[in-house]
Amino acid sequence: MRQAAENPVRLCERPIRVLTVTDPIELVSLDEDSYYQDPAGLFARLRESRPVAPVWMPGYGRAWLITRYEDVRAALTDPRLASKPRWEQGGGQSPADAAGGVHALLNIDPPDHTRLRRLLQKAFTPRRAVQLRPRAEEIAAGLLDEMAAGGDVIDLLDSYARPFPITVICELLGIPVADRGWIWVKVTDYGKAGEELQRVPRELGAYFTGLIAAKRAEPGSDLLSALVHAHDGAGPEGVVQGGALTGTELLSAAYHLVMAGFDTTVNLIASGMLALLAQPGEMARLREDPSLLPAAVEELARFTSPVNHVTARFTTEDLPIGDVVIPAGEQVLVATGSANRDPAQFAGPDRVDLGRDTSGHVAFGHGIHYCLGAPLARMEAEVALGALLGRFRAISLVVPLEELRWRPVSLMNGLESLPVRLA
Repeated sequence: MRQAAENPVRLCERPIRVLTVTDPIELVSLDEDSYYQDPAGLFARLRESRPVAPVWMPGYGRAWLITRYEDVRAALTDPRLASKPRWEQGGGQSPADAAGGVHALLNIDPPDHTRLRRLLQKAFTPRRAVQLRPRAEEIAAGLLDEMAAGGDVIDLLDSYARPFPITVICELLGIPVADRGWIWVKVTDYGKAGEELQRVPRELGAYFTGLIAAKRAEPGSDLLSALVHAHDGAGPEGVVQGGALTGTELLSAAYHLVMAGFDTTVNLIASGMLALLAQPGEMARLREDPSLLPAAVEELARFTSPVNHVTARFTTEDLPIGDVVIPAGEQVLVATGSANRDPAQFAGPDRVDLGRDTSGHVAFGHGIHYCLGAPLARMEAEVALGALLGRFRAISLVVPLEELRWRPVSLMNGLESLPVRLA
């Protein structure tokens, strides 16, 4: 689907050898534009030449990149890889915490992670996704009506793939309709990096602090009200019980559900649609048999990998992975996007096959950090893609595939725009 950028990724030319903790670390040199525009190509070369490689990763600095499926799965369940950043391991405060503590959910390890996940699982259940589906279908239909009235050529990202999941998330959390446009702007601003990386968390943290107080005074049936009950230790039967969230954890949960539940689903919807447009036979197959939608979402999640790699992990001791020993105290990036394209696990991984056995894909992670929002993301993608294909029978790309650009973001694997013709 995606064509490689003109400049190839530069890999070290010296012979591969096993690294130990006493060896000098030779970094793999990356061309940033090639990585952003063709991460699958980079990952394929690394899987063959240096599957566990020290790299200079855009946005992360020096890190170890793990690319083979078997190693990725092993790393995601290895307790010697911690989520807590190095600056916190020494007792310092992370930039995220300095901005209000809203990132805490991403940066904790057992036993706190175990307790928090258990509480959130009881509030964030697959049943909630099922209950939300009719409203999601209404949201999709409304957006499609607006698209149909707006002309033949649109940017599918701005018109559909972005507004749909943020509206669904706002419905789930009980965010007032009047505030949703502001939330959308904040989430979009965060993707621009720079000063926004500090400003947006502070502003959203302040907003959710006020909204949490409002939900405590007048609770509803929404997820944020359930999380407030968890904070207060008084969750009703069947919602949240078994302990209480701290104030920071409650704030972190609200923030994380908006941020993590937005960008990844946007990428899955937009990149999934692009994949179908690039392989019209599979798109026709799905149109003819809508019962394939659940399987299609799994295959498109595998193929597009909305996240290139999981958030950074840190070795707490020397860690053997494959033929390499990663020293203690190192930053590690586990490339789930690479694992999903590993031919050792998936035959013909660089093509979409809606009949493929996708079991074991790691688009939603693996192990204790498996995405809590996976049921919601699956439901949203099914609704969004199903409604789009059902409404517009002749949708097509406006520009050649090679002219599409991908956002210069290391973690996320998402398009900058997706211009399509609806008729």
